[in-house]
Amino acid sequence: MEISRTRRQLLLLVAGAPLARLQAQTAWPARPIKLVVPYPAGGNSDGVGRIIADRLAADLNVPVIVDNRPGGTTQLGTELVFRAPPDGQTLLLGAATAFTVLPHLRSKLPYDPQRGFEPLGSVAEYLAVAAVRKDLGVSSLSELVRRAKENPGKLTFGSAGVASVGHIAGESLKRDAGVDMLHVPFKGSADAASALAGGQIDLLIDGTTVALAKAGRVIPLFVYSTKRHPELPSVPLLSETGVKVIQPTGPAWGLFAPRGTATAITARLTQSLQKALAEPETRARLQRVSAIADWRPPAELMHAVQSDYRFFGELLPAIGLRPED
Repeated sequence: MEISRTRRQLLLLVAGAPLARLQAQTAWPARPIKLVVPYPAGGNSDGVGRIIADRLAADLNVPVIVDNRPGGTTQLGTELVFRAPPDGQTLLLGAATAFTVLPHLRSKLPYDPQRGFEPLGSVAEYLAVAAVRKDLGVSSLSELVRRAKENPGKLTFGSAGVASVGHIAGESLKRDAGVDMLHVPFKGSADAASALAGGQIDLLIDGTTVALAKAGRVIPLFVYSTKRHPELPSVPLLSETGVKVIQPTGPAWGLFAPRGTATAITARLTQSLQKALAEPETRARLQRVSAIADWRPPAELMHAVQSDYRFFGELLPAIGLRPED
């Protein structure tokens, strides 16, 4: 029995669907991939972004270009990726701040922190080191606390910006240690580190302090993380100083794509990221920018993000950070 022309066309269409899907998948990436880093060049987040971009490029065999988009405490860069086409050509080095802190500080965000992105996996934990200017005359956290109590409101601590890790850590320290210090926000970690080295501020809790400490230009006091810094092994964790300060436990950075990106593309990116973070060379390079590789698959990443979201929902009002609008 002869097959009708309409039915023949339908059969050809169905038979060709797998090939069409394969062709669509193999066409990606069609051009260089853009990795948006919502921080300025020169800081730790920029360093992490460039390392990940380099390793993804090697595995995907296509250039991965870092696009620094600072502004709004990570809001600007995060929004840019939120609004990008879901074609796998624009990715976000997602800062935890954008998903766990800003939702509590902005009554209206231009992106959906819970459902606006496809999580690809966690990247790293941040090893922020608290350090003071060399001529301050203190060498431990207990000495700093004593100096601050003797001079209320006179000591200053810098940060990479309002609601950054260093800002929140400093405000938490003030509250838990019962001291008064003045916060001085900068446009990024690099500017804050320069101010510390130049003696314009007294304290900075940031990853950029590591190089300064190794060069003897500042005095490290403690590591604000769950692991000691491999390049400063003698510097204690904050939890080892005797001053109790609550800290988040989720990763500092994750990799994200716009919501709606094809599953085949997100799966390939997740595979590439996991491979990169398992490489000894990648892990060593991350350590040099004060980051520890912290691989968690997409579902675990979002679980950690949601946990820290609840954590900051309780912490931020307690340290005086409330919605701006």
